[in-house]
Amino acid sequence: MSRRSPSRVELMAALEREFRELSAATIMFHQAIADRLGMNVTDHKCADILLRTGPITAGELAQRTGLTTGAITGVIDRLEQAGFVRRVRDAHDRRRVIIEPLRERLEQEIGPLFESMARASAELCSRYSTQELAVIHDFASRAHAMAYEEARKLREGSAAATSAGEERRPKR
Repeated sequence: MSRRSPSRVELMAALEREFRELSAATIMFHQAIADRLGMNVTDHKCADILLRTGPITAGELAQRTGLTTGAITGVIDRLEQAGFVRRVRDAHDRRRVIIEPLRERLEQEIGPLFESMARASAELCSRYSTQELAVIHDFASRAHAMAYEEARKLREGSAAATSAGEERRPKR
């Protein structure tokens, strides 16, 4: 008995379910990392951003995350207190402060928590051909850009929040 291939509509619905599951699992994984470090997940992800970008201003970090500059100040205070970043005066403009990740400390404290995930990811990727990995990479790259854009639209209030086209306001 042969099984029929799923239709495009069925595949799209299945992908949507899997994306939601992946999103939830990713958030829970990063929350577990943050819990192990004794910090909140926002601080953990800001440390990750700083590790990837290198030194940037608080304003640049706020822009990358969509957080307010006030919220970013709290994040930086906590990361500095934990020994993961330091504030450094900009050599070209003494009024500017650069947030510098302490790479060695971040890698020493956080890196080991990702070792198992890195091994599992490598094992998962080994099941795919180079051509398939290129397609997956393209999709993941486009998906993360889409997610950042959708988050930006939500923060700016430009995404329709109800079927009537009204914008949803936070409940107080």
